[in-house]
Amino acid sequence: MAKKSTESTSPPRERAFLVGVELRSEPSILPLDDSLAELSLLADTAGLEIVGETTQKLDKPNSETYIGSGKVEELKILVEETLADLVIFDSELSPRHQRELEEKFGENVRILDRTALILDIFARHADTREGILQVELAYYEYRLPRLTRAWTHLARQAGGGGGRTGSTGGVGLRGPGETQLEVDRREIHKRITHLKEELEKVRAHRHRYREQRRRSNVPTVALVGYTNAGKSTLLNQLSNADVYVANQLFATLDPTTRRVELPAGHTALFTDTVGFIQKLPTQLVAAFRATLEEINEADLLLHVLDVTHPNALEQWQSVQETLVDIGSGDIPVITALNKIDRLADPASISHSLTHATPTVPISALTGQGTGELLQLIESQLFENYNAVTVHIPYREGQLISLFHEQGKVESMTPKDQYITIQGMLPVRMLYHFKNYFYPPQEPEEERIDLENEE
Repeated sequence: MAKKSTESTSPPRERAFLVGVELRSEPSILPLDDSLAELSLLADTAGLEIVGETTQKLDKPNSETYIGSGKVEELKILVEETLADLVIFDSELSPRHQRELEEKFGENVRILDRTALILDIFARHADTREGILQVELAYYEYRLPRLTRAWTHLARQAGGGGGRTGSTGGVGLRGPGETQLEVDRREIHKRITHLKEELEKVRAHRHRYREQRRRSNVPTVALVGYTNAGKSTLLNQLSNADVYVANQLFATLDPTTRRVELPAGHTALFTDTVGFIQKLPTQLVAAFRATLEEINEADLLLHVLDVTHPNALEQWQSVQETLVDIGSGDIPVITALNKIDRLADPASISHSLTHATPTVPISALTGQGTGELLQLIESQLFENYNAVTVHIPYREGQLISLFHEQGKVESMTPKDQYITIQGMLPVRMLYHFKNYFYPPQEPEEERIDLENEE
């Protein structure tokens, strides 16, 4: 007897109906249709089949069901006609919105929002212990305020229904007068505390590792950018690494560091980091603190931008806003204008960047432009110096030592509470001294303009 094909034995994909809402009170970086298209890509990455979508424009969310009551009834009909298993909103629903919608649609249709979908994707893609811990923490912090009486099996629910997060260890016995909901809350609080303790150990280990790197005087370049912009492909190209690459959102979650030889003989460490996205869930930003510290501690940021994407400018803006949110807005940035191999005429790209932010057109896939990119990185890390005056408190002895090791000291003047140092610092080191410049320096805003000329 012939074997059945894999296709016939594979379980059918869950059917998802998408809902996009444009709030005039909360303008989004992406237009409504483009944001919904991005949600569709996220759903596909999560293994879902898209069976339909609908949109609505509102001044503000409905207090009960997020969308208007008439839209809810219309959506119920559409869900029934398309046999959808779940409805996914392209916004984060409040706990009340979630409960009211679940009541409206009944037990046979699940209600998800953008945050829950991203959490599910992260749970599927997390491979290391650190990544698994971070996703599980984000999941529980998201789920805690959304607990209902129907949600009582914590271990089964962990990880968004398809992830690889750890089990909670089961629900404990109830005390006198405790409801099951109270037990669930208590168990989740315990699990959150445990996860934070474990992640602090990871954070401490990373801190020790970064201190070793700093003492070795090898600078670090963090690759940042919108998800699927080509960061992992670029790291493979520059370092002959074998970082996992896929044409999907969030293909890489855990940071990967590789040593790269620069043209004039210097060496730098390049770290690939998790891709950003608009409306990045706050739970993930908080939970991935240990990973994002790789960005905060970098000497230089290499922003990889997909210039072929129709929303390239919006994606660039989203990444820049996220960098500011996580405290990395003052680190020097080089922008790699990636995927020029997909353009009929790469020379047609015209770009201007205010405040002298350097850019290089490249193809991470073919290597085109990467030589020029490495030369620019080397000049930023090792050749460009700025004249500075800093007032460093004596308690910050490591910064005083760092100035001597990495900079050129011209004069030192002891004061009662601090020491004044005048001299030259490499551009890559300015970030570490930003709180002690004299006179204080305000961070400059950056802006990029891209356009394809006919």
